[in-house]
Amino acid sequence: MKKQFLQSVLTLGVITLSFSSFVGVSDQPNQLSEQEKKEGWTLLFDGKTTNGWHLYNKGKTPSAWIVQNNELFCKPDTFTVEHGDLITDKEFQNFDLRFEWKITVGGNSGVFFNVVEKETNPTAWSTGPEYQLLDTKHDDYEANMKKRAGCLYGFFPQKNIAVTKPAGEWNESRIKQTNGKIEFYLNGVLTAEQDLTSKGWKDLVAKSNFKYFPTFGKTTKGHIALQDWSKGIAFRNIKLKEL
Repeated sequence: MKKQFLQSVLTLGVITLSFSSFVGVSDQPNQLSEQEKKEGWTLLFDGKTTNGWHLYNKGKTPSAWIVQNNELFCKPDTFTVEHGDLITDKEFQNFDLRFEWKITVGGNSGVFFNVVEKETNPTAWSTGPEYQLLDTKHDDYEANMKKRAGCLYGFFPQKNIAVTKPAGEWNESRIKQTNGKIEFYLNGVLTAEQDLTSKGWKDLVAKSNFKYFPTFGKTTKGHIALQDWSKGIAFRNIKLKEL
């Protein structure tokens, strides 16, 4: 009986290992599977340092962005270091970006892309469109459908309704851009689509509050930025494949 039990356990282990290899996803945070490496994925966060990132318009300066528990965490209650949006050292154009995030109760943050870093641009959000991150307990969740998690912030409600997990739980997000055409996903659901090269997009920007920022939404290449806000936000498994 004991021998049969051990054989069953070993068989289950082999099946589990085979399944993990088949789907090609590492079960450890901030690591790539061999399959992902072959497919061209790279990690933007190594789980240990902020290498590859810097503060928008402030360079490699000590900041509220720290690494703890294998997470890239923005600590809201620290005032001995600089606060600001954290952006990639590199710029990207055609890409598939995937990441996990969890937020505090009532939290509000976002991921910007196509960010143009210049002293004349005061903030990352004044240049790059935003994939919104929002806790369901935030006032905007009920007040403004265009500001829910997974939205192209300020422009459209979710294209398809996606469930945002409660504060403290990990959500999975994806931003894909190909020749200016973007897709957003939240927990596997397509939540936004837009062509940033179209006249329709230019008209939308011209009618929005972003019209006061001359570089907003004008390019389809730039940095990726994580938004610092007044509440805590954490990221992990940030990986990107250039297309």
